[in-house]
Amino acid sequence: MAVEINIVYEGQLRCAATHGPSGATLNTDAPVDNHGKGESFSPTDLVATALGCCVMTIMGIVAERNQLDLTGTRIHVTKEMVQQPIRRIGRLPVIVTIPADKATKVDAADRAKLETAARHCPVHQSLHPEIDSPIEFVWQS
Repeated sequence: MAVEINIVYEGQLRCAATHGPSGATLNTDAPVDNHGKGESFSPTDLVATALGCCVMTIMGIVAERNQLDLTGTRIHVTKEMVQQPIRRIGRLPVIVTIPADKATKVDAADRAKLETAARHCPVHQSLHPEIDSPIEFVWQS
């Protein structure tokens, strides 16, 4: 299934993107360290955002399938850029924190299913192999 996204360059290193199916919009801005004003997500910030949201979405699908509640789970992604040999994303570590009131209700077998699913999310699988993207899980108790 194809999804169309339409992008308009607004000048000053800013873009407006429209999601075809829903009409939802978002703006991007170049980061301060790359000639922009940093007033919105940068394109590489969106890669980090996509990874975190994809991990959570895939975990949510597995949770619903297994009648588990992960409401309140938090994802923290840190985007680290490298400059050599070219400017690109070098590292995207992800920390998934499941709150104690939910974590205590998930047994070891279901935790394994959720963690495996997260590591197989489409965004994680689409990242270039040179991007270090470890996923850590914190099951609070």
